[in-house]
Amino acid sequence: MGAPKEDTLAVRISKTLADRIIAGKIEPGSRLRQDHIAEEFGASHVPVREAFRRLEAQGLAVSEPRRGVRVASFDLAEVKEVAEMRAALEVLALRHAAPHLTPAILDAAEEATKAGDNSRDVRSWEEANRRFHRLILEPCAMTRLLSAIDDLHAASARFLFAAWQSDWEARTDHDHRAILSALRKGQIEAACTTLAGHVQWIGRRPQKSASGGIRDAFAIVG
Repeated sequence: MGAPKEDTLAVRISKTLADRIIAGKIEPGSRLRQDHIAEEFGASHVPVREAFRRLEAQGLAVSEPRRGVRVASFDLAEVKEVAEMRAALEVLALRHAAPHLTPAILDAAEEATKAGDNSRDVRSWEEANRRFHRLILEPCAMTRLLSAIDDLHAASARFLFAAWQSDWEARTDHDHRAILSALRKGQIEAACTTLAGHVQWIGRRPQKSASGGIRDAFAIVG
């Protein structure tokens, strides 16, 4: 009888920790201390260990012999991998969603684009950007595919927050508008081609490292 309750608690713990990792509140390389987390959530070690396994499956944490569980670091190769995976899966979803896109859905996606253009911080931009993509892809009604895309968007958000925690500048998303224009005209392949290029564009931003030097941070900005 206790298993479902522990499983629910593990999900809640993993989701809370994932949100903190994605937002940059827990930095790459930081140790996730089982005792501290169990105390915070009033939990035994069983759901905490399950939460850690869930984070590892999402690529957000790594287990190291004799060092415990740490927040996973990432590099340019991983950013590129996520970008290519997003391009492949989002194009697949869009091809299946396109016949079911209504003028109302496309209008809502346009409003999401406008909200992103007017965002003054990276968090609100990321939320608007994710809303745009979700609106045009969700009508594919392919649950597993959309779940995989959601996980990739979470990874994209993590890269973005790590690179642009400050000094975000509002921008006009011409790709979103081109995708919407093509979809309104029924030009599905043109929309798919633009979408694929859009999500594979990787931004580069010089950033101060913890030692005071300058390093390049990379993120998917689409």
